[in-house]
Amino acid sequence: MEAKDKIIVALDVNTLEKALGLVKELKDCVGCFKIGLQFITAMLRSIIVPITGREVTLIQTLFNELDGNIMWDGKFDDIPNTVAGASQEVIKIGVKMFNLHASAGEEAIAKAVANKGKALCLGVTVLTSIDEDECLSIFGDFPSYKVIQFANMLVDKKADGIICSPKELGVLSEENINLLKVTPGIRPKWAQTGDQKRVMTPYEAIKAGADYLVIGRPIREPPKEIGSPVEAAKNIAQEIEQALKEKGD
Repeated sequence: MEAKDKIIVALDVNTLEKALGLVKELKDCVGCFKIGLQFITAMLRSIIVPITGREVTLIQTLFNELDGNIMWDGKFDDIPNTVAGASQEVIKIGVKMFNLHASAGEEAIAKAVANKGKALCLGVTVLTSIDEDECLSIFGDFPSYKVIQFANMLVDKKADGIICSPKELGVLSEENINLLKVTPGIRPKWAQTGDQKRVMTPYEAIKAGADYLVIGRPIREPPKEIGSPVEAAKNIAQEIEQALKEKGD
């Protein structure tokens, strides 16, 4: 796996044209594209309330360009039978990976895994926008402890990977958690943190044990001194390459 293949670009945009433009521009520079709630809803809206009449054709063109290199970020969080049904449907799209909230419970995780086909099934733990105080309020414990609890559930139910803040990568390694580690909350030194609370640079996250990095705004909207999205992606790939060399991978 090349350094660029560890980059998952978040297509958190609101139009088909923006998404298609980014995929065409970046598909040779990154490994995968994340399709999340904003764009899933935007695609549905474009079909229900079409503007040009070309929306279905644009969606088909987009998915042809993606060629299965998709992380479907639906964050399924429902009763087990609903999670099972959603998992069955999403694999028909031909995605590389999809996710559910680990907090949906062990039975829901098991149902997703049973219906994942050839795709990777990932468990979302504590969102990177949630700090320690809010995590205590929501889950009754600190992020590191909740992530380990969720990780053990995912291992027990044979999920493929875990989605967590890069700040929890160290404790996952200490606990010898045998899951692919997918980390949002990645911010190069030259990028603004935004609404992310528990962040690391690409270099730091790979050194800490991340397998894939989910990156949105730093690539989609890089600062002027970095240049285009392609230049931002290449800059990040260089950071990853350096970290991999130092790790001996």
